Amino acid sequence: MIITHHREKLINAIIHFAKNTRYCGKTKLMKLLFFLDFSHFKQTGKSVTGLDYYAWEMGPVPKDLFEELDAMKPDLKGAVSIASGDFQMIIPKKALDQTHFTKREMELLEKISFIFRDARAEDMIEVTHLKNEPWHKTLAQKGLFSRIDYLLAIDNTMDSLSLDQIKERICEISEMHDMLGIV
Repeated sequence: MIITHHREKLINAIIHFAKNTRYCGKTKLMKLLFFLDFSHFKQTGKSVTGLDYYAWEMGPVPKDLFEELDAMKPDLKGAVSIASGDFQMIIPKKALDQTHFTKREMELLEKISFIFRDARAEDMIEVTHLKNEPWHKTLAQKGLFSRIDYLLAIDNTMDSLSLDQIKERICEISEMHDMLGIV
């Protein structure tokens, strides 16, 4: 059985963001991961981490990770810690392992880290809450705590695949996973 590396990518993306941005607490981390996954999906038809995001009041949140940060599994606990106190900063405990990332994924990690390096979570709220963006559309159409569909990332920009291209890639990926027994 072939296994995807979503978990390794997630943990190493967290390490990367914690090392390469300032003020990287839980809320900022949720937003950085959202930008990573939805930007990559828009370009390729697949996310980097495999996380599902939900429309919470303060923005998009990968609920499973958010909950895990309170009771971390051993692999995540070995990679990062969270400072106690009012500001729960993410502190990396290990070096970044780039081997699980593609060149495109690393470029996105670096670009997002550069853009939001000095931003605080509250500075990023406006960007994640823009009208007609995935969080806003989900909130308006489905309501609070609803899952944000990755297809909402598709737009008419030059770096976005078309809806038909994305659907074709999703179908191809699903067929490949079924044939190879990928979990």
